[in-house]
Amino acid sequence: MDDDMNDGSTSGEIRDKLVATKQRWAKEGRLLTGRPSHREEDRLPPGQRKTTDWPVLDLGVKPNIPLESWRLQIDGLVEQPMRLDWAQFQALPQTDFTSDIHCVTAWSRFDNRWRGVAVTDLLERVQPKPEAHFVTLHSYDTYTTNLPLEEFAVAYALLATHWEGKPLSLDHGGPVRAVVPQLYFWKSAKWVKRIAFHAADRPGFWEERGYHNHGDPWSEQRYG
Repeated sequence: MDDDMNDGSTSGEIRDKLVATKQRWAKEGRLLTGRPSHREEDRLPPGQRKTTDWPVLDLGVKPNIPLESWRLQIDGLVEQPMRLDWAQFQALPQTDFTSDIHCVTAWSRFDNRWRGVAVTDLLERVQPKPEAHFVTLHSYDTYTTNLPLEEFAVAYALLATHWEGKPLSLDHGGPVRAVVPQLYFWKSAKWVKRIAFHAADRPGFWEERGYHNHGDPWSEQRYG
């Protein structure tokens, strides 16, 4: 769902068509069921169907970043800004989590095994300032998405480098993507390059195009 809007005429046309389609879905409320549920024992949010595949969703351009060139910038309202290269990122504590994926396009995939750097470990190092309440994730393809800091700081959120025991593929956001599993998966930005902390909310790419600002699948917050 994150791709460069200016990467060639053909890919630009593909992107424009897909963006227009998804903006139309947002206006029409496509896939909404009107049946919110908060039952903890039910792992499938309203309007979702379970799949054992992992569909690839993008707009036709995937930024292939060599590991020697990859960098992660963490800045904004933090006490200790950081700029990490791949070796420095890999030297941080590595954590394994298992979580579900809930995509706004109505599929869910259970029990995904991730490995990467827990967001809580990053927060301990950068120390968000008291006035920091929101986060913007920036991707190498110019995509952005916004999160309340309290959603980003949950114990099971991470910056993933591996899925099911293997390095995360380019198709699925490698070398590093965010995983914030309690929200629809457009909030889990692929190809992450920057994490910026803010006092005020800053809607991202899809949030500015009709998608819900928060994105809770259990409340079926598909569109704003």
